[in-house]
Amino acid sequence: MSGLAAGIRLALFGHKVLILERHNAPGGLNSFYSFDGRKFDVGLHAVTNYVEKGVKGTPLGKLFRQLRIRREDFGLCPQMGSRVSFPGIDLRFTNDVAVLQSEIEREFPRQIDNFRQLVREIETHDPFRLDDIETSARETVARFITDPLLLDMLFCPLMYYGSAREMDMDFGQFAIMFKSIYLEGFARPFDGVRRIIRVLLARYRDLGGERKMKCGVRKIHTSNGRAHELLLDDGQTITADHVLSSIGRVETERLCDDLPPESGKANIGRLSFIETINIFDRQPAELGWEDTIIFFNDHERFIYARPEDLVDPRSGVICFPNNYQYGSGQTLAEGVFRVTCMADFDGWSALHETEYRAAKKIWHEKLAHKAMEFLKPVPPKTLDDCTIYRDMFTPRTIKKYTGHLGGAVYGASEKVKNGHTHLQNLYLCGTDQGFLGIIGAMLSGISMANYHILRKT
Repeated sequence: MSGLAAGIRLALFGHKVLILERHNAPGGLNSFYSFDGRKFDVGLHAVTNYVEKGVKGTPLGKLFRQLRIRREDFGLCPQMGSRVSFPGIDLRFTNDVAVLQSEIEREFPRQIDNFRQLVREIETHDPFRLDDIETSARETVARFITDPLLLDMLFCPLMYYGSAREMDMDFGQFAIMFKSIYLEGFARPFDGVRRIIRVLLARYRDLGGERKMKCGVRKIHTSNGRAHELLLDDGQTITADHVLSSIGRVETERLCDDLPPESGKANIGRLSFIETINIFDRQPAELGWEDTIIFFNDHERFIYARPEDLVDPRSGVICFPNNYQYGSGQTLAEGVFRVTCMADFDGWSALHETEYRAAKKIWHEKLAHKAMEFLKPVPPKTLDDCTIYRDMFTPRTIKKYTGHLGGAVYGASEKVKNGHTHLQNLYLCGTDQGFLGIIGAMLSGISMANYHILRKT
């Protein structure tokens, strides 16, 4: 998404742009795949930062202006409503922050004034400053929210949707995610991520941008502190005045021939995920399940860290793509039930193929059973009666199709907000620049194109 957005922004101003994609489908971490006649989104549970038409000064509005794309082209449909579910307590939230405030006032009456102060602090914070100094979000937010349970409940969705760090996140990233989820909200195109990708590709093509699919970069040859030449997977070499890389910080460094092959080892992300998918023969609402997304935790404290086992089922995310406010007559043909939990990349990678397939089957059943604990009303004992298809992906899948070392969805724990690398004309955009989520990724590409190239040319 960041590469597509950067390409569009540069092409708008007459630059000759080439996008290189190693995979056979565009979109990177937010793409899709087809299997047995069905199309599945990967990554996309929701587009964050959703606001109604006419709301000024938001990331979504900035995105459309910078790319000169019509809002209607994305076809965003708002969520029905989501919740954070911990033992004995639920906090509902929608795209209206007043709902969350009323929930906190009911469940944590002594914290509501503190929450309002936190909201004011975040509203005045500019998280998109490229020179912002990183600080601990846990420490900063704890100055406002003094109840550890509420602290964990507020952090749970934000960390699952945007933290590359174990047990904490940068306060700037926290502010971005807080605004995008709690102060703005969730939405989704009826066709899923495919619609957004189609719009971006059409815009890029209309501006004369070029693409080369199934062809990544094998090596970056350097000279005099610059990226001198790119060696591609097909053996071709190309040159460019500027190179933006969205593949990750460590992954980019390891392509450079002036750095050691194991460069950046300490900064490889530790956090990866597993996701199971059940396809139903009916709508989730027919089973009484009308939440859009549920962030759950069954432990005394919320633990956001690489698990010691293959999967940590104590917390996770349940997503029902059916439960958005689609237009009249628009209903997904089949029910979709997705469960996401943290997983150990090394453990999954060490399994032999037979063990791997067996582990997938075991954990698919375990996560379905765990998710049942957080669905209301009480569900049937098994999903078998309504499930007509199953699939899942693991950290191994993520590494195979995205190239992210360690299967790290959110990349390196240490971000580079200004996008600089050790080379004068090589810049980072996307996950390791630090703006996460679909909207954040596109704004990252735009910001890096503006900052490093357009303002100089």
